[in-house]
Amino acid sequence: MAQLRVRVSPKAARTQVVGVDIEGTVAIRVAAPPHKGLANKELIDFLAKRLGIRKSQIELISGKRSRLKVLEIQGMNAEQIRGRLQEG
Repeated sequence: MAQLRVRVSPKAARTQVVGVDIEGTVAIRVAAPPHKGLANKELIDFLAKRLGIRKSQIELISGKRSRLKVLEIQGMNAEQIRGRLQEG
């Protein structure tokens, strides 16, 4: 199990990983608006696909209404997560 810090930019042209800052926070643009939790849902859907895991293995533990979020990811360690997020 690992935690992942994410800075989300909603209402983007497409959902994609933008990069990682010096503190290890992953910047992700999501196409969904931040209305009624749509951006959070798209973030979890995107991460599940990108990481090759089930959505149920990802839990939003803080930042539900913030751009800065902390997610808990089960079944993977931090190295595996970084590697899969950096892939094409």
